[in-house]
Amino acid sequence: MEAERFSLEKNRWSSLFRAFTDGPSITAATPRQALWKRNKATLWYYPAPVKRYQTPLYLIYSLVNQATILDLLPNTSLIGALTNAGYEVYLIDFGIPRYEDRDMTIDDYVLKYIQSGARIALKHSNSNSISLMGFCLGGTLAAIYAAIAKEPIENLILFVTPVDFSHFPKFDLLHQAIKDKTIDLSPLIDSLGIMPATFIHYGVRLITSPVYISPYLSLLVKGHNKEYAHKWSLFNQWTKEHIPFPGAALKQMVNELIIHNKLVTGKFTIGGKPARLQQILSNLLVIASTNDELVPIEQALPMMTLVGSEDKELIQLPNGHTGIASGAGLPTTLFHWLASRSHPLLIESEEGNLDWK
Repeated sequence: MEAERFSLEKNRWSSLFRAFTDGPSITAATPRQALWKRNKATLWYYPAPVKRYQTPLYLIYSLVNQATILDLLPNTSLIGALTNAGYEVYLIDFGIPRYEDRDMTIDDYVLKYIQSGARIALKHSNSNSISLMGFCLGGTLAAIYAAIAKEPIENLILFVTPVDFSHFPKFDLLHQAIKDKTIDLSPLIDSLGIMPATFIHYGVRLITSPVYISPYLSLLVKGHNKEYAHKWSLFNQWTKEHIPFPGAALKQMVNELIIHNKLVTGKFTIGGKPARLQQILSNLLVIASTNDELVPIEQALPMMTLVGSEDKELIQLPNGHTGIASGAGLPTTLFHWLASRSHPLLIESEEGNLDWK
């Protein structure tokens, strides 16, 4: 009995020690292949074991973290859940910007990467339409793209996506100081060229404290469970893998979205053309969190009234910001909603019958 207890305690404290000393490498859990590359970006294709839907999914992740959270482990992989459900999945991975990318703008992200990737995905899948799935700032870019897209967007699914930048309840004084230019971020951004990943990392820490500390307490309690400790280590490693933010895109975001809130006012432009959210007619699903420190629900909800879509639905979850993207606690409503709007294929069953799946 004492030996067993000693072993549990040893594993518990060893897991905590490794959390501060080791960083496990994160590799894709779901089979994939690279279809296209530009600069540092890659368009990944994840085939479905059995294709059950004609409309493929095109995933757009945030600009401040790597997209590995979408496919962290087989049993907690959003991408794996989608491919196993019968969807072909495409992911635009923007890569890690460097100083030479300092002049990249939101226009570049939307037109040169997202739109180009969508066209390739449509051609590769031999589909007449595509579903966009965007996460956090990637969802903001997805919404902007959907507003100007010439490509047929069947469905638009947004996870914890900010569109109304007039609400910063936790930092209202800082937000107001930026809006009235008491604080001017432009000189800092211009001098750096590209916002370093460490700045992003500590900015997120500032917003989420003391939540940042609580996971270590969970590890201390459950560290004797090797499966939990491994999953925890991977997730913790991902939280440290923030990526630099190109200066031109950051200035555009601060000036046009945060200060002037142009997505809400309808004055935002891409490539010199208006990107009005009311131009979006795709079926819309907004998934927002009631416990999100990074994207308060007030920033996400206005999407429901800003678009021109007739078919639109809102799901509110108690999950945290990253819990939704990791595939943990995904609502079955999401899969039911998507399945009925993705053109199910007629599949031959093992008994030789033809069934709609």
